[in-house]
Amino acid sequence: MSEQSTELRETVRRRYAAAAVKVTEGGTACCGPQPVETDENFGSTLYASDERDALPAEAVAASLGCGTPTAVADLHEGERVLDLGSGGGIDVLLSARRVGPTGKAYGLDMTEEMLELALANAEKAGATNVEFLKGTIEAIPLPANTIDVVISNCVINLSTDKAAVFAETFRVLTPGGRIGVSDVVADDNLTSRQRAERGDHVGCVAGALSFAEYREGLEAAGFVNVEITPTHPVADGMHSAVVRATKPRTGARPSRATGSADTCCGANACCTPAETSVDPGVPVAEAKSASGCGCGS
Repeated sequence: MSEQSTELRETVRRRYAAAAVKVTEGGTACCGPQPVETDENFGSTLYASDERDALPAEAVAASLGCGTPTAVADLHEGERVLDLGSGGGIDVLLSARRVGPTGKAYGLDMTEEMLELALANAEKAGATNVEFLKGTIEAIPLPANTIDVVISNCVINLSTDKAAVFAETFRVLTPGGRIGVSDVVADDNLTSRQRAERGDHVGCVAGALSFAEYREGLEAAGFVNVEITPTHPVADGMHSAVVRATKPRTGARPSRATGSADTCCGANACCTPAETSVDPGVPVAEAKSASGCGCGS
């Protein structure tokens, strides 16, 4: 990671740590937790009132997203859900309610203060089918092919390595798994400089991908059925958008390392009688499992 990327990540971490501390300290005051200051395009007001009322006040107060990914992910009983950049846990707790006791909702966040807040919120909510993990969205600490749905609320734009985020998301999803993400997306005609003029990186604007870049990034990672639908403007030429995509049930994506259409999932001639491991020292089944191959072993 470059020095600039490291500095940007630390800036993001400090901002969200401060937000968690503000909510936590506000919870001890007479008036309850103080919501993190955002404009009308971000935060808990984007959720339905019945959803907000059903959750701990601290989870609602810590909401910093630009949408409601649980409303677009079409969650079902028994599914396993992962929220990238879960913050105070609002989307994890909403997901846990939707997937029920036979399902599970994971939250991943790099900020210790947010994780502590999320754990406290889960306890207050009485949620037993949730688990919060510490880590980055560029290196998800879960095995391949273990998650049915990945959600995220205005976090992917904050990453300085979005290709890694898309690749890791593809890896952990089961074949046929899907994403339902809310994120900030830029018009295709806006340059990186013009995006930066409309807002800073930590404010979820400067680091946003364009519509075309988002689609290309997801497709390069192997996703199909990519849909990017703007919902409301957040700045001139910048939009909150719903992003949906699916990991194929069968078949496999080209290897980015070789660029060959015959090589995928860590194997040559993948899913044919002639398949062999790209790395001669690694068994085919092991290489395909580690890569999140969608066509079986």
